[in-house]
Amino acid sequence: YSWPGWLQRVKAAGLIRSMSRKGCSPDNAACEGFFGRLKNEMYYCRNWAGTTVEGFTHELNSYIQWYNERRIKLSLRAMSPVEYRRHLGIAT
Repeated sequence: YSWPGWLQRVKAAGLIRSMSRKGCSPDNAACEGFFGRLKNEMYYCRNWAGTTVEGFTHELNSYIQWYNERRIKLSLRAMSPVEYRRHLGIAT
């Protein structure tokens, strides 16, 4: 992430880079876990040949919505994230 072309793109977009210390892998564990799961559950199991950018974006958005709202997770007492938040009284 120190490639000059990348740094120029980040600056041109007005973004602030957020990077952990070198060798501090736990900082990235949650993101890497999510993207690994996304690739295994949504990307690798399909043939994307002939898919448009718009079609791929739609599928990606659908997966992320399912992941955030409807997937059943054992660590949430076998509830979806939305059901669990409702159970705790922190979501409507």
